[in-house]
Formats: sequence, C-alpha cells, structure tokens
Amino acid sequence: MIKVVCIGHNYAYEVKELLKLFYPPEEILISINDETVEAMVSIDEVIISSVNVIDEQIIVETEIQYNGKIEKIREVRNLMNCNVLHKRKVEKNLVKRGIFQLLEKVKKTYIPWGILIGIRPTKIVHELMEEGKPKEEILKILQEEYLIQQEKGQLLLSVAETEHPFIYPIDEDKISIYISIPFCPTRCIYCSFPSNPIKQWGHLKDDYVDALCKEIVETAKDFNHRGKIIETVYIGGGTPSTLNITQMEKLFNCLKDSFNLQTIKELTFEAGRPDTIDEEKLQFLLNNGVTRLSINPQSMNDCTLQTIGRNHSVEDIKKAYFLAEKVGFKNINMDLIIGLPGEDSSMVENTMKELLDLKPNNLTVHTLAVKKASQLKEEKESYRLEEEEEVIKMLKITQDYANKMGLKPYYMYRQKHMLGHLENIGFCKPGFEGIYNILIMEEKQTILAFGAGAVSKFVFPKENRLERVPNIKNLELYLERVDEMATRKKNYL
Repeated sequence: MIKVVCIGHNYAYEVKELLKLFYPPEEILISINDETVEAMVSIDEVIISSVNVIDEQIIVETEIQYNGKIEKIREVRNLMNCNVLHKRKVEKNLVKRGIFQLLEKVKKTYIPWGILIGIRPTKIVHELMEEGKPKEEILKILQEEYLIQQEKGQLLLSVAETEHPFIYPIDEDKISIYISIPFCPTRCIYCSFPSNPIKQWGHLKDDYVDALCKEIVETAKDFNHRGKIIETVYIGGGTPSTLNITQMEKLFNCLKDSFNLQTIKELTFEAGRPDTIDEEKLQFLLNNGVTRLSINPQSMNDCTLQTIGRNHSVEDIKKAYFLAEKVGFKNINMDLIIGLPGEDSSMVENTMKELLDLKPNNLTVHTLAVKKASQLKEEKESYRLEEEEEVIKMLKITQDYANKMGLKPYYMYRQKHMLGHLENIGFCKPGFEGIYNILIMEEKQTILAFGAGAVSKFVFPKENRLERVPNIKNLELYLERVDEMATRKKNYL
C-alpha cells in the first residue's frame, strides 16, 4: 500500500494514473494537504509531493519514505512571461517527474515511456514539430523532460514524421466516417468491443443493417449542405464480414446514396476472421471501392487460436490471405496481439516467420491490454499471462521481423492495463499507410461514426477542443433508439 500526500496542488488524478505503473489501483491512497497516515491501513510507502510558487518560480519537492529510509528530489523552474496554461502544464509535469524518478529508483521497474501515461504520446511530438523544433531537440526534450527511453523517443519521432503530412495543415473541411458492425462468429476472451456472437444475435443482422442505414440517411441530411469532404471510410467491428452479400449491398448502396464518396483516399473493411471470408464477398468488396482490407490472425499458432475463442486454423488464415490477393487486393493489413494467454516469445517468433512468408504490406502489433469488459479480466486467474520481460522480448521480435519485411512504423498508441507498459504499433511499406488509423489517433479531424458502440469525434481546431458523441453499445437498445443516435450528431453538425 502507498499513500501520496499532495501539498499545494491537486493533481490527484494525474498522480494516481502515474502510480498505476507501479502499484495495483486498490493499493493507492491519495490525500490533499493531509499528512496523517491512517492507523488502520498498512502503508508500505509514503510520498509527499509539494508545490510552491514564488514570484515566477515553481518549486516542486518530492519525498518518499520506505523501509525506514527517506529519498528526496527537488526541481525549480523559472517561468517568466509564461501564460497560466503553460505554467500549469510545467507544474503538473514536475510533480509527475518527482514521483516517477523516486519510484523508479526504489522499485527498479522498467517503465520505458517515463511520465507519458496518455494514449497518444505522438501528440507532443507533433506540437514540437509545429513549433519548428529540429529532431535532435525534440528527442532531447522527450528524454530529459518526459523521461522516456531513447528507443521510444526515436519511435515517436519516426512515427510523427510519417504521420505529419497526413494531418497538417489541418483542414476543417475534411472528415472521415466510421461504420460499426458489432457481430462476430465468437467473442474472443480479450475483447471489450461491441461484439455480439452470431449464434445468439445473428437473427438481428437484417434489422441492424436497416437501423444503421436509417442513422446514416438521417445524419446525411444535415451533413451534405455543409461543404465537407470525406477523406476516409472505415468499416469495423466486430467482424463486418459476418454480413452476407445482400446486407453488404444494402449498406454500401446507402453510403453511396447518402454521401459523396468520389473524394475518398481510402476505404478500409475489416474482414477479420477467415471463417467469414469467401471469394464472392471479397470480389464484392473490391468492386465496391474497398482499397484496404484487414485479415486479422492475432496469432499464427493453432493452440492459441483455440484458447482465445477462434473457430479457425492457421491454415484457414493463409487460405483467406491468398484468396484476397488472388481477387486483387493490393493493400492487406494483418493484426497481431502479443502477450496472449499461453504464448511465449518462441511462439511469437513462429507467428512472425509465418507472416514473413505471406509478406503483408500492413501489420498492426497490439500488446495485450486486459480490459474491464473482457472475459479475460473476469477469468484472469485461469490464463497464464507472460511476465514483463517476456512481453518486452516479444515486441522486439515483432519489430525485428517487421524490419525484415520492409515495414516501417507509421502510427502508434498506448492503452491502459497494457502488459509491460508497452505500446501498439502499426507498420507498413511506404505508400501503404492506413490513413484512417492516423487520423483517429491524432484527433485532428472530425470522425462521423455510425452503429452500435460507435463514437463520433467532432474536432474544433481553432478552440483546441474535441467533443465525443457516443452511440449506445447495446444492440437491442440501439435498434430501439436509432433516431436518437442521428439527433445526437445533428446537434454538433
């Protein structure tokens, strides 16, 4: 158990998020200006974090008490002629720096991302690039100010350099569209997305497509006179390829009738499971403008596929991939997850060897995050999850093989509860970047989202503001309240 006392500041939320890198959430106590330690609770460590502002100086002092010892750290910053927002940002970072440096020393834990606990660390690099700072200075700031490891700083810089031309200059007239198809053949044990197994919910697919089209049509009425340009469309899930041809045809016709799709640069369709793919569906998708296809194995080990709840084999994945190539798809993405139950680094290397033979031009590597809404969270004790050092080794293997395949990192993000405090990385051959992935992660473009569980994001760049407008996740409630989903978006359009 650890207790943190905040004196002269109230960054309790940020402090708690940082402490989760070192402690389970239930072992963290935070108080404001209260230095008493509860007698009824067993406290192993105490941190006192204090902030003093004297004229233009910010003084942050941090002390940790542990095992009868005391360690201290003190930082002072002069902030002449800085606005209130900048001063607050510096103050908050100094608080986090003090706590991080002491805990890293006491706990001797590998935390490669330093005090960057947010989902989108590339945002910092983009801001520095827009300020005109050179690469060497940006890397120095990442390492010295945010305390991240050099390799992660170089990864951020590399990703941001690739992303930058797709984001800047910001064009408020461009938007993207996301379509949610929340059906799957089975629900994987790690999944926290809206995903309804076909066996129980497949009878609602026709009703769902009807409701989805209604939401699209109603929203488009307000959208089309705004002069906006649609840049990308992403059809995800769930597993969109659980729809049959008739249902797909209705959806694609609705999109074409409702929006001008002549300007789009990319149309992605997640045909994630090989047991939902056949030649007729693939040909339909190609004929209807899909430019980027996802076939997502997650692992190329049959035993793992069975463990996570998949009804297909590695051989089925290969057949689906070759079929997509035969039909004519040039841009195929494959998703992997490292740290899956029962897998070690040798099994991850086997997966990468299999993919080396397939040679996809897009590869997305996810580090397992144990989410609250997943079966894995509920039954975590039933599965063997790899230790931190092994997961770090796994990520290194995927990066080495991606390099062998000629794939470069083009986008990345982080999640809470990730094994090894690592990251998710998208790799591609130059020219095959997933544009939607970049746009949704960097949050500089409005995303109109349709379907159960979809979240629209309305971006107001001049105000540096983003508004999230979520749809209902529950499938049956979505069908009942679809009119409300369209109205929610109209209020922002």
